[in-house]
Amino acid sequence: MAELLQQLVTMQAERRPNAIALVMNDERISYPSLEGASNQLARQLQAVGCVRGDRVCFLTPKSPAAIITELGILKADCIYVPLDPSSPPPRLAKIIAACEPRCVLVAGSAAELLRDALAEANLRPPPLIGWLDAEAPRAAGLKIEFSRNDLAGFSGAPLDCRNHGADTAHILFTSGSTGAPKGVQITHDNALRFIEWAIRYFGASPGDRMSGHPPLHFDLSTFDIYATLGAGAQLHLVPAELNLFPNKIADFIRRHELTQWFSAPSLLNYMAKQDAVAQGDFPTLKRLLWCGEVFPTPALRYWMKRLPHVSFTNLYGPTEATIASSYYTVPASPLRDDSPIPIGAPCDGEELLVLDDNLQPAPPGEIGALFIAGVGLSPGYWRDEQKTSEVFLDTASYGRIYKTGDLAQVGEDGLVYFLGRADSQIKSRGYRIELGEIETALNTLGLLRECAVVAVNNDVFEGMAICCAYAPLPGAGGNPTTLRQALRRTLPNYMLPSHWIRFERLPQNGNGKIDRRELREQFQQSLSQLA
Repeated sequence: MAELLQQLVTMQAERRPNAIALVMNDERISYPSLEGASNQLARQLQAVGCVRGDRVCFLTPKSPAAIITELGILKADCIYVPLDPSSPPPRLAKIIAACEPRCVLVAGSAAELLRDALAEANLRPPPLIGWLDAEAPRAAGLKIEFSRNDLAGFSGAPLDCRNHGADTAHILFTSGSTGAPKGVQITHDNALRFIEWAIRYFGASPGDRMSGHPPLHFDLSTFDIYATLGAGAQLHLVPAELNLFPNKIADFIRRHELTQWFSAPSLLNYMAKQDAVAQGDFPTLKRLLWCGEVFPTPALRYWMKRLPHVSFTNLYGPTEATIASSYYTVPASPLRDDSPIPIGAPCDGEELLVLDDNLQPAPPGEIGALFIAGVGLSPGYWRDEQKTSEVFLDTASYGRIYKTGDLAQVGEDGLVYFLGRADSQIKSRGYRIELGEIETALNTLGLLRECAVVAVNNDVFEGMAICCAYAPLPGAGGNPTTLRQALRRTLPNYMLPSHWIRFERLPQNGNGKIDRRELREQFQQSLSQLA
């Protein structure tokens, strides 16, 4: 097997010179074309000064060109950092400033977004800007150093890579409680060990047609891309604009004759609520996988009843442990809507540990803190030893372990069951969100006397609904519309509260702290009345 992620496409280009690797809309990219184009980009990056270990950010919508970009960055011995095109400039500026990239690659309408983010990041010297589109950018003030139009001058032949498996392949930035995103480093070894296991376990083969649903800054996309390349299969990239239309997603699965679908459960739940799946639908689909949050059992029963020919697998794992650390393939449709679905057993090379406060194994049936050990553990957060040491622990009994912040228990069946969070972190629509980051952003607006952000179950689309209780300053004009508009300048849309309650003063508990339990109960009651 490959030692580096980018070697997967090189191997397939040699073995299967006529096979299609990527499909999106009317664009189809063969394995040899993917190999040649990424080699050209790698040489271009090296020509402008990129060397081993440099960070290269890219800001572009999901597309075959974006996949070529990822591979080209890796082939230049660099670390790729995907940026979210839906994020506002201040958030992108924090990420760019943190990783200090040698280059930033950009395309299309994201040019203006990048210009504003770079102005706020104010790096000295500034990163070089590479343009990934054929047409010239329209954003004034963005200095383009090199372009895809220059690629023809570079060879598409394979390169000799200097990287090793222990080197960082990419940095994925997740929400941080203090308002600063955290950069999770993932090595080639981290990703490849999971990819190798997944290809074996799911029996992925060149005949497969895999979905590419998550955005590229989301860790689930790593599985879609590199498991497809490792199996020599086809990756069918799902346009983001389909997400609001369950019937269009269903039609996409049918038209592309997908054999595998992988996404966060919120979309699957939404499709079930809209009754978008017919009995016996998707005849080519062999397996349906989900990860990132809890899949409500009623929605799972809906899917399993309609697709008896499909296998259903729950994957669990935080970004810090690389894509997923455990799995559970549901043997039959649950009998009841309240039947719990375990996160299951560890993937090869991984270990799930349910421990008590003294880091001793919690007895079966008792609630404990969930830790992960094994081959998937990240080296830690980019240039943040303090945060790394807080959650990556070196222990005498288990070696290096990661504190997930999740609560779990071992069932009588020996499987692990997820029970929720022990802190203020949540999953909503598959994204990991620190509620404290939202509160920090709210408190900087100068419109509120106090505020608290909580999350409650919402069995519709979000999975967890983000709710804000607030007390405005007199005469400040703080209202939900104003607050949301102001937050959009610093937070991506998926982090914006969707439900609001105004208070003259937020309720307090006996310790004089904001009573978040009371707030959750009020929001839950309010949502129940809306259902």
